[in-house]
Amino acid sequence: MEPTPVAPLAESVTALMGRARTELAELVAFRSVADPAQFPRSECEAAANWVADALRAEGFQDVALLDTPDGTQSVYGHLPGPEGAPTVLLYAHYDVQPPLDESAWLSPPFTLTERDGRWYGRGAADCKGGLIMHLTALRALKSCGGVPVGVKIIAEGSEEQGTGGLERYAEAHPELLAADAVVIGDTGNFRVGLPTVTATLRGMTLVRVQVDTLEGNLHSGQFGGAAPDALAALIRVLDSLRAEDGSTTVDGLAGDASWAGLQYPEADFRQDAKVLDGVGLIGSGTVADRVWARPAVTVLGIDCPPVVGATPSVQASARALISLRVPPGVDAGEAAKLLAGHVEARVPWGARITVDQVGQGQPFRADTASPAYAAMAEAMRVAYPGESMQTAGQGGSIPLCSTLGALYPAAEILLIGLSEPKAQIHAVNESVSPRELERLSLTEALFLRNYAQSKTG
Repeated sequence: MEPTPVAPLAESVTALMGRARTELAELVAFRSVADPAQFPRSECEAAANWVADALRAEGFQDVALLDTPDGTQSVYGHLPGPEGAPTVLLYAHYDVQPPLDESAWLSPPFTLTERDGRWYGRGAADCKGGLIMHLTALRALKSCGGVPVGVKIIAEGSEEQGTGGLERYAEAHPELLAADAVVIGDTGNFRVGLPTVTATLRGMTLVRVQVDTLEGNLHSGQFGGAAPDALAALIRVLDSLRAEDGSTTVDGLAGDASWAGLQYPEADFRQDAKVLDGVGLIGSGTVADRVWARPAVTVLGIDCPPVVGATPSVQASARALISLRVPPGVDAGEAAKLLAGHVEARVPWGARITVDQVGQGQPFRADTASPAYAAMAEAMRVAYPGESMQTAGQGGSIPLCSTLGALYPAAEILLIGLSEPKAQIHAVNESVSPRELERLSLTEALFLRNYAQSKTG
């Protein structure tokens, strides 16, 4: 296949942006939170069918809705390439985080809304926009001579839940996702306009902790002061997970690693995180150390009486959901055991405590010296004139990466995406920059072309 000139490819991507917006709006409209306790399962099923229909329309073969062991569906399709061409697996997920407080959104969370040059909606960046990025890149290539590689697409249905359905499915069907290179479209640039690949991901373990002290709630006047309060016991347990400076402290888990790559200036982090004036950051070391190279514990939720409607009672039971992020080099399963041992050892007054693991994903480190990264660096140089590819870490987790690395050790895995700081993923008012979507779609198209040339000469 003759090399595709850059200008027509860039023009094609630009011409496709109207279609990209329309399709992203359709996809964002599905309330595809993979938790039937919050949204009907039919919302995820409808989103999965939308993805399957989109793949069929692009000529993908063997399109299938894969019923994964966690009860969700992932969508698969295969687009054969020229004879002798390498195969590239493109990944995104169509499930999203819940919208949280819908009244705090400036526009409806499941209605894509343009405001101040950005497109707002749950999943716009994380990661429905990633799927649109893949489709746009492939369409641009098709309009400029054809897709020069074989392509597999996998759109996961439960990435945000961390329940491991696709990982288990891939392990049981190891031939399905085999590829020479993998592009995970679920990370993002360090800053808008600064092309970035993600070199490391922290792993994650998610546990539910319950403390029980009494057969039932008691009057706080009649029994308070002697009756053991389950909520107070839980608070003590949770407080033990942080040192005075806010550093994560889990017995047996090291927390002093350093990050040697791209640094994250504290002033930039404060602005990105919207830290209130006068409130200090937690932990020690550089910001990059803290968010990319060290473990971090977060209390995601506590079940206890809300302030409105609370009665003067000593609580008999309380529970919390705890997330522990762990850096590459730490096994998430071992970290989960350490976390369970820590909280069990810290519960006061002989209170009963149960710890249930509800999610887990291993950390990941990419080989950025592989040939695919050279192809990506050249693609980013062209798509972002005047800039060069940066390498950063990410504190979040994409459990599938480690599974793919173990199943296909020869595959080159690259992580790019639309989740730069202004995107506010997992928060209210999530958004995507249409300019970033355009540039990254061009980046991916250029990468596929460059990669094919590097493999076929």
